[in-house]
Amino acid sequence: MSSTDTAAPSATSTRFYRAVWRWHFYAGLYVIPFLLMLSVTGLIMLYASSIETQFGKKYHVAADGPRMTLETQSQAALKAVGDGAVTTYIAPRADDLANIFVVNSSGKEHFVAVDPHDAKVLDNVIKDDTLFYWARAIHGSFMIGLPSAGWGDHLIEVAADLAVILIISGLYMWWPRGNQRFLSALVPNLSRSGRALWKELHVTGGLYVSVVLLAFLISGLSWTGFWGGNYIQLWNTFPANKYDAPKSDKTHASLNHGANKDVPWTLEQTPMPKSGSLAGQPGLPEGTPVNLDTVTAFAQGYGFDEQFRVSPPSDEDGVYTVMADSMNQDNTSPFRDRTLHIDQYTGKILADIPFAVYPLGGKAMAVGIALHEAGMGLWNLIFNTVYCLMIIFICVSGVVMWWKRRPAKALGSPLYAKNTKVPVAVLGLGAVLCAVFPLSGIAVASFALIDFLLPKRFKEAGFQSA
Repeated sequence: MSSTDTAAPSATSTRFYRAVWRWHFYAGLYVIPFLLMLSVTGLIMLYASSIETQFGKKYHVAADGPRMTLETQSQAALKAVGDGAVTTYIAPRADDLANIFVVNSSGKEHFVAVDPHDAKVLDNVIKDDTLFYWARAIHGSFMIGLPSAGWGDHLIEVAADLAVILIISGLYMWWPRGNQRFLSALVPNLSRSGRALWKELHVTGGLYVSVVLLAFLISGLSWTGFWGGNYIQLWNTFPANKYDAPKSDKTHASLNHGANKDVPWTLEQTPMPKSGSLAGQPGLPEGTPVNLDTVTAFAQGYGFDEQFRVSPPSDEDGVYTVMADSMNQDNTSPFRDRTLHIDQYTGKILADIPFAVYPLGGKAMAVGIALHEAGMGLWNLIFNTVYCLMIIFICVSGVVMWWKRRPAKALGSPLYAKNTKVPVAVLGLGAVLCAVFPLSGIAVASFALIDFLLPKRFKEAGFQSA
């Protein structure tokens, strides 16, 4: 919006505009701290995983030479921790990198780096102590003094819901009015100064940020526990009837560790297959013992040629699970995501789930999460870096605009016109958004109640500068 600020009524100083502006302000009060947190932790994750790895420091080893068995290496990793169980083996993307074993001990997960040549333990790091997973826990569940990850997840979900309202209301306020030409509204007027310049940069920058932000919000919301788990994910879950093996009472989410996601989104609610039947397709050669070494060798010959993860069975019904997905930066293309389940007794393939057989929503989320996490290469890293910095600027510029316009010793929220009535269109739009995003209904209802109870002298005025 590039209109001239005047004290007289103008095309931008309408009753509807002021109602939208006030609710844009209310949404910003809640959303801005969360957007700043998500942008900062997002940047930390981007560079914590690109400078090092998600599992900590890179340890280089000799690329050639004889190697110990993976079973021997896993026992060395377990001995270094003291007790517990090896839950995952992470096959490195290059021969000159150490093997990583994830050991669960007393509820804590350890990343143990092992030299494959002599099974020497090179490092033992508790996952929660790594910079990447510290930032990821805050980014995903806001784990700062909250009673559970669920509370943090809900707070972030409400912020994402309200951010959708922030985008829609912001686009309405940006829309060219009066004599302003559409193309001129796409470029900020840099000849202005003071609050007017901040406004130009905030509004135009917000326009360009909004499209990608909306996509990121939808992919993030689809990952949340309430809206995502109960609505979107439920209808886009990979159907277990697509493989013939007996079904376990456990879902793929049982392979996740804590608040962090290790399993592709579309599989989390899908039941796991169960070992111990005659079902399955040919897998390991008949008579081959089924263990970490043979399953890993089979996976490498089956097309898993970048980083991938192998999870051994946790009980007598469990399976060997081989996974590679861009969400965990195993590969740089979501189209190569693949999950393979192998019977621990027969070595048969009980389920082979590549990206191509995902439901449409699952495919969209796989691509969306890869873009969200900058998992598609250097260009994605650069784009997300610039984008996070722009989000931070939009938040800061919004605060600066408010600070410059607020009266002394007052909140300075935008005022309705005198004797205003809430437009039916605003009520209708609010009702639709609350129906689509139920948790946000609580926040909207709270803001609406406070707004309704405020005396008119605190919320109504004549037409003022927008």
